[in-house]
Amino acid sequence: MQSVDIAIVGGGMVGLAVACGLQGSGLRVAVIESHQPQPVEADAAPQLRVSAINAASEKLLSRLDVWNEIIAERASRYHGMEVWDKDSFGRIAFDDESLGYSHLGHIIENGVIHHALWRKAQRSQDITLVAPAELAQVAWGENEAFLTLKDGNMLTARLVIGADGANSWLRNKADIPLTSWDYRHHALVATIRTTEPHQAIARQVFHGEGILAFLPLSDPHLCSIVWSLPPDDAAKMQQADAAAFNQALNVAFDNRLGLCEVESERQVFPLTGRYARQFAAHRLALVGDAAHTIHPLAGQGVNLGFMDAAELIDEIRRLHAQGKDFGQHFYLRRYERSRKHSAALMLAGMQGFRELFAGVNPAKKLLRDIGLKLADTLPGVKPQLIRQAMGLNDLPAWLR
Repeated sequence: MQSVDIAIVGGGMVGLAVACGLQGSGLRVAVIESHQPQPVEADAAPQLRVSAINAASEKLLSRLDVWNEIIAERASRYHGMEVWDKDSFGRIAFDDESLGYSHLGHIIENGVIHHALWRKAQRSQDITLVAPAELAQVAWGENEAFLTLKDGNMLTARLVIGADGANSWLRNKADIPLTSWDYRHHALVATIRTTEPHQAIARQVFHGEGILAFLPLSDPHLCSIVWSLPPDDAAKMQQADAAAFNQALNVAFDNRLGLCEVESERQVFPLTGRYARQFAAHRLALVGDAAHTIHPLAGQGVNLGFMDAAELIDEIRRLHAQGKDFGQHFYLRRYERSRKHSAALMLAGMQGFRELFAGVNPAKKLLRDIGLKLADTLPGVKPQLIRQAMGLNDLPAWLR
């Protein structure tokens, strides 16, 4: 029986961020993870799953002392963003210089971030990485939780953190209700080679029933795409031969970067919105996808999860310094209130955005085109939009 202060179930990016953030606090942390991440080889093709890391997440990763390692490995800084509605005048563009920033964010392969955090946790004396391992049972005691692993080993912890993803086993075991809805879209991801250089600009086009994002990678002619389509269309695009796929992609993207060609396999996954009714319970706190999942159209999913991590790190450290029992739901409510509010705003915003840009109804199309045009030209609107996208309105005090 191993005894720790905090057991984090799920050693993905968000779970590891919490672990690394608690280093040096005097708390003993165990991370239980089913798969040990592999390093990303320098000459390997870009991974299909990437994240748009905003300024708030960059601040967190810098404070965790992994940022320099991440950008030294592979990361693409982007300096502009362009969003438009196909076959219309609706368009908005941002560039860092005119808004007073050095960059708007970075496109980074998930594997690069994950492995840097894993290595950081491995180097920490306060963190025990239990991998590969899976939970078999959990029991909630008055003063601690009892965890049984599938190999028969047992742990006790004063607090269990559920970082075990969208289909969280811990959330289900704690009987926390979940509100979920099908976005009626699947996301197709692939790596695309473009004739013209992407110039470090992230681009997104709304076309009919689809949303297509081109995210610039470190090679000036490579982009990672996230193409959000109705399920049947996504399946067709995944199965189409390369020539038919490239043709459909070029039409949807208005040939913005010359002829585009797919350079990788194509993966498709369903898009579901989720919102846990509680982000905390007795001896339990949920972070990241275990607490919420959102549509990828604004690339905010992992940033929202990293801010959960930042808030929870701050709260646990504060409670521990005050000698409080940080595993009690009463003390975890401050974290819960703050993050439920942020997640609800983001989910509602994405849902409204998604509804407005769905379909080809002429009245709706006119409304969104006027909205984009006004946002692009009215003074003061763009700086607010970009601050929100960069996460600068939602920073915990210790990251400011």
